[in-house]
Amino acid sequence: MQFPQSLGRTQLPLLDAFLAQPAVLFDEAPAPLPVDEPDTFSELTLRGAAGNRLHLLAPILRELSDNQDARWLTLIAPPDSLTLNWLRKIGLNRERILILQPRRGQTPLDLACEALRLGRSHTVVSWLQPLHAPARRLLAAAASEGNAQSLNISLT
Repeated sequence: MQFPQSLGRTQLPLLDAFLAQPAVLFDEAPAPLPVDEPDTFSELTLRGAAGNRLHLLAPILRELSDNQDARWLTLIAPPDSLTLNWLRKIGLNRERILILQPRRGQTPLDLACEALRLGRSHTVVSWLQPLHAPARRLLAAAASEGNAQSLNISLT
């Protein structure tokens, strides 16, 4: 069914209606958003199919492995999908990477904090989930102490 339109009336396009609205001007720049996380801690969440997540993760790890800092890129208890073959295939600098697994009675969080505090790694990458605020603070404090960066990656 069609509705007849009057030929004498034109419709105002949506863009014209938007542009016709009065502009809102600010007297001052908006205040920056507060930063709750310290500069030593970052978190990345990747969702989707395993292959897609690995595809997104590859350039990040490659960039970190090529860091000009002479210290290690340390991976703490990486998921099973990050095999040595995959790390080699994506072109990581294998001479600058440590892969550590927790010892008996040690949690991945404890190991990540220890690696960060020692300061022998420029970046310590962990796969801790869920990661609650107290654990974030522990990682940030340990990274600060070791002059390192903590990156937690959540693969969901």
